[in-house]
Amino acid sequence: MFKPIPVAIGLRYLRAKRRNGFISFISMASILGIALGVTVLITTLAVMSGFQKEIRDRLLQMTAHTTITADGAPMSDWQRAVEVAHKDPRVAGAAPYIEIQAMLSGPRVQGAIVQGIDPALEPAVSVINTKVTKGSFDSITPGSYNLLVGKELATWLGVDVGDTVLVTLAEVQGTPMGAMPRLKRFTVSGIFEAGYNEIDRGVAYANMADLERVLRMDGVTGVRLKLHDMDKALEVGVDLAHGLGGAYRVSDWTQQNANLYHSLRMEKVVMGILLSLIIAMGAFNLVSSQVMLVTDKQADIAILRTLGLTPGGIMQVFMVQGSLIGIFGTVLGVVGGITLTLNLERILGAIETLFNVKLLPEDVYYITGLPTDMQTPDIVIITVVALVMSFLATLYPAWRAARTQPAEALRYE
Repeated sequence: MFKPIPVAIGLRYLRAKRRNGFISFISMASILGIALGVTVLITTLAVMSGFQKEIRDRLLQMTAHTTITADGAPMSDWQRAVEVAHKDPRVAGAAPYIEIQAMLSGPRVQGAIVQGIDPALEPAVSVINTKVTKGSFDSITPGSYNLLVGKELATWLGVDVGDTVLVTLAEVQGTPMGAMPRLKRFTVSGIFEAGYNEIDRGVAYANMADLERVLRMDGVTGVRLKLHDMDKALEVGVDLAHGLGGAYRVSDWTQQNANLYHSLRMEKVVMGILLSLIIAMGAFNLVSSQVMLVTDKQADIAILRTLGLTPGGIMQVFMVQGSLIGIFGTVLGVVGGITLTLNLERILGAIETLFNVKLLPEDVYYITGLPTDMQTPDIVIITVVALVMSFLATLYPAWRAARTQPAEALRYE
């Protein structure tokens, strides 16, 4: 027998056949409970991360990573801002824009955000030019007063390509009859589908020069940037604002979509905590099996005590044996979770074929397939949590074993 002695005895107890088959059953249930909890938790967080990444990517395809606006006034020197941005190696693209709330009136009325863009520069910061499903992106030329609307917005308005839409802007103008909102008729020249409901239903695009004329603006709302690394969005924006040397406001994609960004993170954290209870249930089973094992091994414990093994050594024996059960369950769960996640889309397809159902309708979820994104930090955290729970589950049974009195245990042997 190798040393340390408690470890050797704990390993032998793990391999030995139980006199009571029910204890073996409970031990196996503990392993399977921990493995099931780890598998479910890894797979669920991978799916949630996949949906989060899918939503974020679709949103950022249509919006910028960083936005720079003049403080309280139109940005008249946007050409210089774009030129300075292109000199920064962290910037992938820059384009000016005008943005204003408006009421769009066709057969029906719907509020939306109207964005004025430069068709030549806009593809550097968004993919709107590739999302037009009817009509043409190039149709929004200066002076055409053409409009690109989202698929959902077109449905709500009841319009199609070629129809006219009355755009009522939030800006007002003075007339002999008093202050009146600015009105302008635009022609729907294209319909786009971004795959993100908030954009498809609430955004329309026009040529920047047309909106400048309607609003009588001398400049633009701001400049949008697309970066090579979106995690540096705020840092790059602040550096550029300092380089321009004026009063500018900087916001990044996490601030512009703060509610969505934080809600997605909160959902993932809450779901992780709730599903950790499955691992906790496996740990409780481990407590039960260890308590029963301690009761079953009373005579062995007494003999070990009489041979000189200390109470601390007795604790180590059962902590080693219980911890190994937790380790086996955790490893089995990690392997199962990774395997299930990698094959989840095939399993989903098999279920749909077998039961002739559509679990993820494209017209509801705007996605094809089931997105997954396994993240190493998530797997590491789940593994650590499972191991810690398993270790804590061994403390009470091991403490009870250490309190066993040899004379009492051997009285009826």
